[in-house]
Amino acid sequence: MIFSRKRDNAGRHGGDESLGSYGSDEAATPARGPYDVSEAPADVPRLDLGSLQIPAVPDVEVRVQADPQGVIQQVVLVHGENALQLGVFAAPRSEGIWDEVREEIRQSLRNDGAVAQELPGEYGTELRARVRTPDGPTDLRFVGVDGPRWMVRGVYQGQAATDPGAAGPLAECLDGLVVDRGQEAKPVREPLPLRLPREMADQAAPDEAPREV
Repeated sequence: MIFSRKRDNAGRHGGDESLGSYGSDEAATPARGPYDVSEAPADVPRLDLGSLQIPAVPDVEVRVQADPQGVIQQVVLVHGENALQLGVFAAPRSEGIWDEVREEIRQSLRNDGAVAQELPGEYGTELRARVRTPDGPTDLRFVGVDGPRWMVRGVYQGQAATDPGAAGPLAECLDGLVVDRGQEAKPVREPLPLRLPREMADQAAPDEAPREV
């Protein structure tokens, strides 16, 4: 089942706001995310998907694909012609895994005949590639963010894949993302569990067709 939710003027989360929410006694709080749940700014409207909490940003549609049990298989944010697919994974306590994961993605793309290029980005080294699809060539931009025992991977499509400045509200969503890793031991790189919010899960009744909320 596929559900989608469009965020309309429900509030913003940007760098200036996050700084303004914390005084000098909260100097350890990062100026922007993705945040660990232990350090996320309060009073920001978010869609709670379990391990991921997505900030409410105007005109950004959250598309969630889930199985009949409400377990989320895919999360994609859409704004205009641009899209951002999100994933969150377990990582070791001692080090990040994005460098290793990025190299594996690059090798996989190369094996599929795509040319991938590493470039500096706001979060460190990014990976950009043009891949073949049934609809023609598609540009992708892979972004990775290492956090405390987790890693967020984002994949941009559309103009935002080649021009980071075009990401706009999608980049704002990534900056305001919150990860709730939990305390359970998990294998490195295992996807962290995502679930539908109650109001969306209620729509997953067997006889009910998917609809937009």
